[in-house]
Amino acid sequence: QVQLVESGGGLVQTGGSLKLSCTASGLIVSMYRMAWFRQAPGKEREFVAAISRSGSRTSLIDSVKGRFSISKDNAKRTLFLQMGNLKPEDSAAYICAAAHSFSDDWSENDNTYNVWGQGTQVTVSS
Repeated sequence: QVQLVESGGGLVQTGGSLKLSCTASGLIVSMYRMAWFRQAPGKEREFVAAISRSGSRTSLIDSVKGRFSISKDNAKRTLFLQMGNLKPEDSAAYICAAAHSFSDDWSENDNTYNVWGQGTQVTVSS
């Protein structure tokens, strides 16, 4: 079956770093563009970062630029989100997503992703 499983979330102090992973099974990761979304209690799910199927093209929301970095290892079937200088407002469930792509594009629109993980919780204390 097609599955995405996130890991790496946890508790971290303001200013700290954390690296999230999303491991895929049942799909060829090199053929999929992927993304990270996050959702805090009472809030709508929001886009965080996206990456093209090759990993060469990326996109980040303005609030995390300079702090977060998205990457993927197609051979290891894994998507990563390196987070640094974390802030309390970064606290949320981080969810990875994937969609088959015919080109090296990316998308910030959650409606374009059809494979979703369950999320990993990131909590940044003040």
